[in-house]
Amino acid sequence: MQKRSQFVRFLIIDVRKYPFSTACVLLIWYLSFFTPPKTDMAEVPFIDKWVHIAMYGLTCGMIWLEYFYRHKKIDKCRTAVFAFALPIVMSGIIELLQEYCTGGRRSGDWLDLLANAIGVALAALAGYALARHQGRM
Repeated sequence: MQKRSQFVRFLIIDVRKYPFSTACVLLIWYLSFFTPPKTDMAEVPFIDKWVHIAMYGLTCGMIWLEYFYRHKKIDKCRTAVFAFALPIVMSGIIELLQEYCTGGRRSGDWLDLLANAIGVALAALAGYALARHQGRM
């Protein structure tokens, strides 16, 4: 029973401690399901993928910044879960929901998931490098 309690405490996120990260995640969910207007930007090659890389890179970068602000030492396991794995899982869930639950307004795209994972990975590399540089690991 104690192991379960430790696991539950590990998973609990106090959104009051991470307000900007929470706002970024909520914005991603909103943008993932609204119908975007048609613009000339659609003509730019791979613009959609660059937007995905930027959205997830900036969101995970914000997670890292708020984590740095709150903690002196970096918990590698916690950051691996919350600043790396969960954003990628969230991205996969969003792509599945876009494909199967939007009535054709949006479509799931595995290349979007890949672009999101690239954004997350870039933020994680920067976060871990900064943590090592500051001696927080």
